[in-house]
Amino acid sequence: MADITARLGWRHLRAAPTAHVRHHRRGRLAHDGTGLSFWFRALTAALSEVPVDDRELAVSFHARTADFQDVSVQATVTYRISEPSTAAARLDFSIDPDTGAWRAAPLEQIATLLTETAQQHALDVLARTPLSSALADGVASVRGRITEGLAAEPRLPATGIEVVAVRVVAIRPEPEVERALRTPAREQIQQEADRATYERRAVAVERERAIAENELASKIELARREEQLVEQNGTNARRQAEESAAADAVRADAEAKRKVRLARAEAEAAEAVGAARAGAQAAWLRVHGDVDPATLHALAVTRLAENLPRIDSVTLSPDVLTGLLARLGGGQPGGAGGGGGS
Repeated sequence: MADITARLGWRHLRAAPTAHVRHHRRGRLAHDGTGLSFWFRALTAALSEVPVDDRELAVSFHARTADFQDVSVQATVTYRISEPSTAAARLDFSIDPDTGAWRAAPLEQIATLLTETAQQHALDVLARTPLSSALADGVASVRGRITEGLAAEPRLPATGIEVVAVRVVAIRPEPEVERALRTPAREQIQQEADRATYERRAVAVERERAIAENELASKIELARREEQLVEQNGTNARRQAEESAAADAVRADAEAKRKVRLARAEAEAAEAVGAARAGAQAAWLRVHGDVDPATLHALAVTRLAENLPRIDSVTLSPDVLTGLLARLGGGQPGGAGGGGGS
């Protein structure tokens, strides 16, 4: 919408760069162009503003396929007014000189023209297409047919309108039909998901079985090695016992032989000592046998004196000395006394 301001009975119009403005003054064209800015009098001016930018028109309508199924079509038509002078001559783009607003609704007329034309060609295509084909390949065919139909429509260039692009967003069936069509695909997807789940579980079970078998094999191998270890320990213990017994036997035999040799040596030594003692005793006896009794008595007294404890002083009375001498001489005390008397 153009920007119009009032100053002392005059009006100033400033158009957007995407708006084409036509100014007629007293039936003559005074200004004609895009993005204009000028002063004018409201009582003598006739103004029209035509947008020249690209416009998006959303088109939505229902159609019926060859198998009598209702579908909804959503499309978008991009257009622009390439000949603003022609459009201003064919449609009412006049604006209020005080507010700059359109007096009529020219864009709605263009939208109606484009919508009806696009709908007509889309219905023509879908009426000869089954539902399955329309859902699978209908978007491309409908877009192509609408594009061709709008390009061949004579009213559009006569009005100065150029179609830039056509896009078909979706072709959708009724909700009940759509649910029915989705059911097989959903079931197939569910079956594939279930199959994948079962396969994953089977793989997990197989892996668990392999792990259990490996653990069992490990336990069996461990038990076998433990059995070998016990057997080897027993063999080592028996061999150690045998070696120990043999060593003990050798030690016992050696000890017995040593004791026998020691006993024999002690016996021989004792025999030699006894023989020596016997010889010495015999020699002693032989020597004493040749000596007179008085000498033997003297020797006896000497031996006795050697074995007696130390006596610092001895007091001998005549009676004791007499008796002792009598014993040494082999006589009685009375006889000694008698001899002394003589």
